[in-house]
Amino acid sequence: MLRSPSRFVRNWLTAAAVGSLLVGCGSSSEESANDKARPAVKTEVTVEPIKASTELTDTNGVKVSLEKKPERIVCLFALCDDILTELGIVPTATNSAVLAHPDFLGEEKAKEVDIIPGGFIAPEVEAILSHKPDLVIGLGDTHGKLAPALKGATTFWAMQPETWQDSVGYLRDTAALTGRTAQGEKAERAFRVKLAEAEKTPSDRTALIIYGSDENFGVATPEGDVAASLFPKIADYPWKSRGVEGSYSLEEILAKDVDVLFVETLSFGDAEGELSEKLAGNPLWGKIPAVRNGDVHEVDPEVWAKGRGTRSLGLVLDEATAALR
Repeated sequence: MLRSPSRFVRNWLTAAAVGSLLVGCGSSSEESANDKARPAVKTEVTVEPIKASTELTDTNGVKVSLEKKPERIVCLFALCDDILTELGIVPTATNSAVLAHPDFLGEEKAKEVDIIPGGFIAPEVEAILSHKPDLVIGLGDTHGKLAPALKGATTFWAMQPETWQDSVGYLRDTAALTGRTAQGEKAERAFRVKLAEAEKTPSDRTALIIYGSDENFGVATPEGDVAASLFPKIADYPWKSRGVEGSYSLEEILAKDVDVLFVETLSFGDAEGELSEKLAGNPLWGKIPAVRNGDVHEVDPEVWAKGRGTRSLGLVLDEATAALR
């Protein structure tokens, strides 16, 4: 029997393989913290004005204070790159590959952005500071340990995205800090309109997002995975978080009669091959309706697992709704 890894293992897998952790704490003007994954409330398309400010309390309750609008921003995880792209800003340096996506900067322009050495888990402090950043944005659970080393030299902002509402909140916060208020409002509105349109005609098909590099796959749940948090609005998505030690077995997935499967293959070093190919050797895998009917979709983990901002989520919606028709 194959079981998916716990949330802790999901975090480690994603960090090591694609440079991101799907963890965090959220906020929403539409849904309470306990109801984040519930699709009952329709997405509001009205966007509140964003007021420029160099001081704010972000969507997760973290206070951010800058002396001036930041011009040199270093991104230590892909949500930062996503947000800056939406605001028309190119990061001074990054350790994410999402900028190379054609709907971001594209391969050629992305090559002009310096890469922070050390990888996602341990980006080099000296390299970060060599860029003389006004602001460094990282993932709190992973990069929070860098804060003492950066203190006094720059401002470190720890983000913790968990749902799409969190990502929208961080977009608004960054727009306020950078003074790109019009761009932030435009990006938020475009995403909200796209999500509201998609939820008008939700699919009755059962969907599932899985991730991993081998048979120890994981299930993305709406409570802790930004991309998955969209799915209760657009499909039948009967997957709930089971906490730190929770997991889903392949037998349980088979029992849900999954119609459409989205697969995020996370690569480790020289490991090759898609996750769906590796699971094909298990006889239970072939019995899942989505597999039998050829409705398994290998998706770009840079966008689906890492991006987590409104630009990435717009791409997720496009791909998901097309597959769910």
